[in-house]
Amino acid sequence: MSIVASIHGGQDAPAWSPWDGTAPCLPGRAFAWIDVVDAGGEEIGALQRVFGLHELAVEDSMSDAQVAKLDLYADHVFIIAKAAELGASEIQYADVGIFLAEQRVITVCRMESTFGHQLREGIHRITRRNVKEPEFVVHEVLDLIVDDYFPVVQMIADEILLMEKRLLCDSLGSTEIARIFQLRREAIHFQHAITRMMEVCNKLSTLDIPCVSSASRPYFRDVLDNLVRIEAMTTGLIDVIRTALEASSLLEQQRQSAITRQLAAWAGILGVPTAIAGIYGMNFVNMPETRTGWGYFAALGVMGAICALLYWRFRRLGWLRSTKFWD
Repeated sequence: MSIVASIHGGQDAPAWSPWDGTAPCLPGRAFAWIDVVDAGGEEIGALQRVFGLHELAVEDSMSDAQVAKLDLYADHVFIIAKAAELGASEIQYADVGIFLAEQRVITVCRMESTFGHQLREGIHRITRRNVKEPEFVVHEVLDLIVDDYFPVVQMIADEILLMEKRLLCDSLGSTEIARIFQLRREAIHFQHAITRMMEVCNKLSTLDIPCVSSASRPYFRDVLDNLVRIEAMTTGLIDVIRTALEASSLLEQQRQSAITRQLAAWAGILGVPTAIAGIYGMNFVNMPETRTGWGYFAALGVMGAICALLYWRFRRLGWLRSTKFWD
């Protein structure tokens, strides 16, 4: 079912049923919640003809590149909200359009998604709360979207912490470095989405907006408080990612410096016997040590003594330590 509707505030318990293509007849203070999954625009076009939805709002609800926002029209309020979930390698976003008017609320998703199923299951939560106004459905939708933000931040944080532990034991490969940069881009984009969602919830909780009663504002403030927490978590996460990149660069430089010192130390140690052997390999006639029985052993002894002294000295200076700094 791409378009379903439910009646709230009537005698019967709310339940989804296929939309019959007409404006529902609502008793008393009841209201209708219509949910649409529309990829091509045919269903939302039918709703526009029946309910008089503004063409700009309809166009925005069908756009693939919208930011979270709130627009006011003559007889209804239009809201774009950003649902998010962490996929295999990146954050996946889904735009949710909300048309709020007297005695009706219409939610629009472009495609089938996990959030879309959660949204339709949200009717049970609304039924338990005995909601009597359509703006509380808007709160339910926004609250569900924001609740799904927490796992996204937590999963990114867990992945970064695992990389940090790996970083302290060994250098990261190019694939892992690229992944850190990707997570940083995803976190920054996510922070921008959160900022726009905060603007929407701030307007709903503070401004005098048609179709939004004063009784519903504390609920929107609660959603705003959760967004403030998530925004702070995301800012801290971006700082952690930046710190991880800086630490990776510093540790890599330290490892390279240690390797350079090791190479220089061994070159100095091996340079002594090389120099001595080179001197006595020049085959000059007047070289007394070459005509004695102890000259060969004396040369070997001098080489070994100087090499041992240099080894002890470099070892004491720390130039011959292992490049693994943490166990």
